[in-house]
Amino acid sequence: MRTRTVRRALAVAAGAACLLAASPATPAQSTAQPRGVAPAQSAARQQGAVRTPDAARDRDAAAPVRTPRGTYTNPVSRDFADTFADPSVIRGDDGWWYAYGTSDPLREGEGTRHLLPVSRSRDLVHWTHVGDAFTEETMPSWADTAGGASLWAPDIRKVGREYRLYYVVTQTTVTGEPNDNAIGMATAPTPAGPWTDSGAPVVGPRRGPGGAGDFKWTFDPALAVDTDGAQYLVYGSYYGGILITRLDATGRRAVGEPTMIAIDNRFEGGYLVRRDGYWYLFASSADCCAGPTTGYSVYAGRSRDITGPYLDRQGVPLNTSRAGGTIVIAPNGNRWVGTGHNAVLTDGTGQDWLLYHAIDRSDPYLDEPYGVNERPMLMDRLDWIDGWPTVRGGRWASEDPQPAPGRRDPHRGPAPDPVPGPVDRARSDDFDGTALRPGWSWVRSPQGELRDGALRWPTQAAELNRDDNTASVLLRDVPEGDWTAETKLTIDLGTDTVRNYQQAGLIAYAGDDLYTKLVHAAIWNTRQTEFGKETPYAGRIAYGGTIVGPPAETTWLRLVHRVDPRDGEHELRAATSRDGREWVHGGVWTLPAGADVRVGLISMGGAGATAQFDYFRLYRR
Repeated sequence: MRTRTVRRALAVAAGAACLLAASPATPAQSTAQPRGVAPAQSAARQQGAVRTPDAARDRDAAAPVRTPRGTYTNPVSRDFADTFADPSVIRGDDGWWYAYGTSDPLREGEGTRHLLPVSRSRDLVHWTHVGDAFTEETMPSWADTAGGASLWAPDIRKVGREYRLYYVVTQTTVTGEPNDNAIGMATAPTPAGPWTDSGAPVVGPRRGPGGAGDFKWTFDPALAVDTDGAQYLVYGSYYGGILITRLDATGRRAVGEPTMIAIDNRFEGGYLVRRDGYWYLFASSADCCAGPTTGYSVYAGRSRDITGPYLDRQGVPLNTSRAGGTIVIAPNGNRWVGTGHNAVLTDGTGQDWLLYHAIDRSDPYLDEPYGVNERPMLMDRLDWIDGWPTVRGGRWASEDPQPAPGRRDPHRGPAPDPVPGPVDRARSDDFDGTALRPGWSWVRSPQGELRDGALRWPTQAAELNRDDNTASVLLRDVPEGDWTAETKLTIDLGTDTVRNYQQAGLIAYAGDDLYTKLVHAAIWNTRQTEFGKETPYAGRIAYGGTIVGPPAETTWLRLVHRVDPRDGEHELRAATSRDGREWVHGGVWTLPAGADVRVGLISMGGAGATAQFDYFRLYRR
């Protein structure tokens, strides 16, 4: 949710990848607690640029949304805000639900930011803005207002008789240097305030290895209370990782040494939920704010101990170079992308819900293109399947009417994973000859060689990103309708070291500026399976990505293609595997109806590694 230059280039750097970027409830609360923040934001966020709202969008905002009785339709924030990012929620002693968001203008064309806006609802469906936690005059005394300080990512909880609100202060007076972000806390007698800042950081600025102004990202606070009553704060982001630290009894001061529970350059927005003897860490990944190509998604790991280690469903730790993370929600091909930065609540029937923000890919910016990303608040049912959380049984964000909280919803069971059909042998290649089989073609010069039953292709010192379209691409035609492309990839990227941004994998290509790619990539000290999309938008080229399953030295990759019968769009879903048998099915990107899509392989992002493709298979579906 931030408004600063991404110094570490953990988002979208050089085109390698987009990131390339609760305690038990009391009767008056949700089962989990509210929390967190999202990634890098444009400078327009603080500047609050004003532009006349788009007429069609203005009509949509004013028109009532008609949904059947007892249902809701996303976004649930529409009655009071066009954008309400990083939502945090609590049920007050007065019976109302209260939600808190990051500082932004609430409506298109407003131009004036609300410092941690507060809204409330009786039913979790109809929300009203009731004020802001701070004003420009009541900002924390240690916030560097002259330096453009803002407040992000609120997290709310009631402890004893007071409500506690934690938040990021983006610039402080603690060091006298820029970028010295820290975590603050305010208290109030009611969820609506009035809020009084504690007077000093709970977690102060943390220096990075560089010079003046280099501070690790002390973002995204989230409070949790362990079973013995000890209070803990989760915080951190891409630059520095997610950490957990114990707090003193007042909740105003971190004590002891923090523990890293999720690796840097991969996660942010940590949020803890206690369930069935486990602590579950929810964390977001990829760039929060890439407009129509925002791949921001939520992942989970669990641990018996609140301080970790947290492992995903496959037993892969979240704090290792090839980091794990079981997908909770990711873009699914409908109107919503950037589905991230969550809170969890429980309604009166015991049903859990995920509160999060997302971006409408047809209306991704609050005002001018490439300005403030418009991220309204959404809500969907959170299911627990075999001990793991997933939204709507794996169907993820909803865009049509859904049963409202408080009503029993007959679950349809988990969403089935795609199953490939028979192999189309005429369009497949085992790379076991001395030349590629017929049907392949190159964009730009041929690369690599066939040797020992594999295509061995050194990563090119070339790119396929925005204006840098220099990498060679190996392609073949696809059949009409639905199909699945698969490859087995071994690439010597190692772990932990910085090898930006060597990558290789599959591509669904409709042009140098219109494609999706699924790659095993080196992103700073991490290794990730990034599923990226590039497309023209508003006179420029937009690029973003989402993350799938953890890679291995040998990783299996799939792109699952279907044609949406409603509008003819090409929907491409990514899947990855560490053994060729157990697959993690990730997010969906779309390409326009009528696009001439071909599929193939890439190996690029910087010299120094070699991709070995054991085969390419095209399955009919």
